[in-house]
Amino acid sequence: MGPICKIITIRQPWASLIVHGFKDIENRSWATSYRGPVLVHTSQRPSGHSVADIARQFGIDLPQLELPLGGIVGTTNIIDCVDAHSSPWFEGRFGFVLDRSRALPFKPWKGSLGLRSATAALVAALGLLPESYK
Repeated sequence: MGPICKIITIRQPWASLIVHGFKDIENRSWATSYRGPVLVHTSQRPSGHSVADIARQFGIDLPQLELPLGGIVGTTNIIDCVDAHSSPWFEGRFGFVLDRSRALPFKPWKGSLGLRSATAALVAALGLLPESYK
């Protein structure tokens, strides 16, 4: 089967903050016209920001999160791409507005840059498709 959703690679801890519902904007230097479901993939390298530092910066309580690297950690939906937003997470040129984020069990997966297509086989391996698509 062909592509049915997209994958985006995000460094930790930002990826886990998204899939656990804390971060509602993903900042990028480029815009996208894509709207729809996205698998959240973590890069092999973390961002260098700790969850504790982020909690202090934003004045919020954050749980201790597992921060796996190099795989799929969850899903979200891109519902808009904006150049300004009231979210405290927005900074930079463009923000992908995210909705209905959720964590999934970690699945190691090789990533790459950009917003790219996910195959039905990957989505099925994550248990996200009806039985008829597997």
